[in-house]
Amino acid sequence: MKIKTTLAVIALCLSPTFALAEGGCDHMKSNISASACAEGTMFDAKSGTCVPVTSS
Repeated sequence: MKIKTTLAVIALCLSPTFALAEGGCDHMKSNISASACAEGTMFDAKSGTCVPVTSS
């Protein structure tokens, strides 16, 4: 009985660590928007960054 309780406590203590290690959602990605880009650049949703505007 004591071993089962100890293992259960260890599993419950480590479960948040495993959840955080997985990464989960995209909360760590940058939240750059078009208004945050410098002049001469535009927001590229695919890469999530500001890219230089090229004109032909």
